[in-house]
Amino acid sequence: MHPLAAYVRAVPDFPLPGIVFRDITPLLADASAFARCIDALAEPWLGQGVQAVCGIESRGFIFGAALAQKLNAGFVPLRKPGKLPPPVTGVDYQLEYGHDRLEARDDALRAGERALLVDDVLATGGTLLAARALVEQLGAQLMGAAVVIELDALGGRSRWHGTPLLHGLLHY
Repeated sequence: MHPLAAYVRAVPDFPLPGIVFRDITPLLADASAFARCIDALAEPWLGQGVQAVCGIESRGFIFGAALAQKLNAGFVPLRKPGKLPPPVTGVDYQLEYGHDRLEARDDALRAGERALLVDDVLATGGTLLAARALVEQLGAQLMGAAVVIELDALGGRSRWHGTPLLHGLLHY
């Protein structure tokens, strides 16, 4: 078991009966554990020339901003609709319970800029794939993605075909 797993609280039957929610607030509340988490997320990309870390709304912002600092890169928020001033570029995607959209400012990334995606949880993979499509649509070079938690039974990793690297820390 990964040492950071001790800082993730299992909450049964939340938000619905039969679901075990993985609560990261204890991890965020412990400065040392949070720093170790950021170090572990950054490890594959140290010295790789990451220029932008793209955090997926909303908890991806927490990890993404800290990871950008660690990698000496800029931070780009990938937002839900209506949160950024125009002009924006967006990608629509399907969720298991409906649909959603991610947007970024048209000028958030430069053509060829080396970008990394980050989020807290990888479940079915729809959000991460939409973020990948958005970053590529903006012309950046996607170096990979980092997530704190993978919910393996939901199969999100199987939808992330081939390269670039998908780095997950904790598996449930």
